Amino acid sequence: MSVDLDQTPRSLLVCDRSSFLNEKNRISSQVEQLHFNYKVSLLLPECSSAPSHLDTVFSSFNSFYLIRNMPIYELLDKHFLKTAVYQGSVYGVSYRTRIDEDNCVALMPNGHLSLSLDKDSFELLGAEGKPSRFNHRTTCRYVVCVDLTDSSMAPGGRGYQRLLTGLRSRLQLKTDFLLSHHPGGGASLQNLLSRYDWSEHRPDVSSRTLTNLSCPTLQSCDLQSCDPHSLLEWIGAVDAHISCENSSSSFLSSLVCPEPKTTVSRALSVSVCGLLLPQDVHRLIQQIRYYLEQPRLESWVSLTVHGFVDSPVSWGGNEHGVLRGGENFYSLLIFRDQTYQLHLATGAHDTCPP
Repeated sequence: MSVDLDQTPRSLLVCDRSSFLNEKNRISSQVEQLHFNYKVSLLLPECSSAPSHLDTVFSSFNSFYLIRNMPIYELLDKHFLKTAVYQGSVYGVSYRTRIDEDNCVALMPNGHLSLSLDKDSFELLGAEGKPSRFNHRTTCRYVVCVDLTDSSMAPGGRGYQRLLTGLRSRLQLKTDFLLSHHPGGGASLQNLLSRYDWSEHRPDVSSRTLTNLSCPTLQSCDLQSCDPHSLLEWIGAVDAHISCENSSSSFLSSLVCPEPKTTVSRALSVSVCGLLLPQDVHRLIQQIRYYLEQPRLESWVSLTVHGFVDSPVSWGGNEHGVLRGGENFYSLLIFRDQTYQLHLATGAHDTCPP
């Protein structure tokens, strides 16, 4: 069967422009709605090393924990609910599971537990759920979402006991699990961690200096000064170490820097990888604003935040699906005059970003 290479997978891209000085800007709520971030990429034109205050932010990103082969019913443990779920924001997501093949789990900061299950596992669990929005021809996947903070899920109640019995006695679902807590950190999770094989991890920070980099000429006042798709493609190519010094007719690659463009003598590319909390991303954004207020050559900075491809949820509590790519990310261009351009993107198997 021949494949039409001219057709690319459908995607969703929402573009927004505003100012941090505008009290009605939605940047904080939009950052908070992408709960499970695995990578933050930063591009600083005309910079060769990160300023000390940005280095401080990178080093202060919250730690996270990897619990190996954890039974999911542990997320209903009374002590865990009391010390972690009820006392702050818990971020937890199954690790090395594939949303289109495996059972996947996410515990969101609002206390909602989301289970993306295959048909057999759903029927074995015996809990209320609904068919996945992204079933292809037949219903083969189901989603169970439970609010652990609701009175109906209080320990000892009928709803709580039914789900606990299903997870402990019937489904017996186990998975490697990434977990973080804000603001309590490891102290709030210690009781759970003590019962399993676990390891603490710090986000991995890497940087590299680029020279003679072709950059698009970006204007804060004009959202259309550069095509958004071409801009995001260029940002991704720079982050992935892919050259854009190609002619449009090149056989090997047609990736080029969008026009109009200029050449900067140096630029700094920084990547942070791990289970990254929205609170840390928000602090980084504030420090970038401060960085741009200083007298410098550059007039903008690019920040891109990638969500986990196989997380069962993407924006807010909306179901996340994978067919080809599983994209769920946003890219933020911050300008010296405190305006910004925000691009929120998902693949075809997702709801529209906020």
